[in-house]
Amino acid sequence: MATAVAVLAGTAVGATPALAASPYERGPNPTNAILEASSGPFSTASQSVPSSVSGFGGGVVYYPTTTSQGTFGAVAISPGFTARWSSISWLGPRIASHGFVVIGIETNSTLDQPASRGQQLLAALNYVTQTWSGRTRVDPNRLAVSGHSMGGGGSLEAARSRPTLQAAVPLAPWNGTKNWSSLRVPTLIVGGESDSIAPVSSHSEPFYNSIPASAEKAYLELNNASHFFPQSVNTPTAKQAVAWLKRYVDDDTRYDQFLCPGPSGSAIQEYRQTCPAG
Repeated sequence: MATAVAVLAGTAVGATPALAASPYERGPNPTNAILEASSGPFSTASQSVPSSVSGFGGGVVYYPTTTSQGTFGAVAISPGFTARWSSISWLGPRIASHGFVVIGIETNSTLDQPASRGQQLLAALNYVTQTWSGRTRVDPNRLAVSGHSMGGGGSLEAARSRPTLQAAVPLAPWNGTKNWSSLRVPTLIVGGESDSIAPVSSHSEPFYNSIPASAEKAYLELNNASHFFPQSVNTPTAKQAVAWLKRYVDDDTRYDQFLCPGPSGSAIQEYRQTCPAG
């Protein structure tokens, strides 16, 4: 008995046991090469969503073809003002190939404002978790939103109205509301230095500054990028978005290395972050 006590005491004071890995880790240990490749480690398939669905205008679901590693988190993404999903559709398979179910939505009207787009993003998450034929692939407790321009502003709206979301990734976001101090969802904002439609000085930066640090947040500004940088393949955006989603939707701390201190190089104008607190 004394030996056993001594062993237990030695364990308690002499060594720190390794922290358990997140049960939601999916895929291999991440590297720069994996995140910068045109597709991730998971093969994907897609399925069209009819416009007759409730709450949004249809779209496309992209998903990993395997179910061997368990369920996946889901991400709903909205295009911007006057745009269709096709304008940013490269993001669907790119993000899905890293172990997510992604629903790229068509909005009810291409003229819908951010508040409406936010509600449509939430309706799309309800669809993939409750109605979609592949819903058993999705963990309904690990959900995120993203979008471009007014769709990015919509992702802020969705995150504020549903604080149980795990992450938000607004891209060149536009919104008339500048104060997001009530937002509690970990948020990565990606802006373009040369954006003349949603200038970072009056959109992305004040959005970022108003979000409380306790929510976890990061701001990536792309060097010389216009408002339309999400409308073609953009590796810095994809890399950082995937790392953010893996960290906060999957609780995968293997991705901390890409968030803090974060990206640098000629494509990056600026990066700010709170760094993951735990």
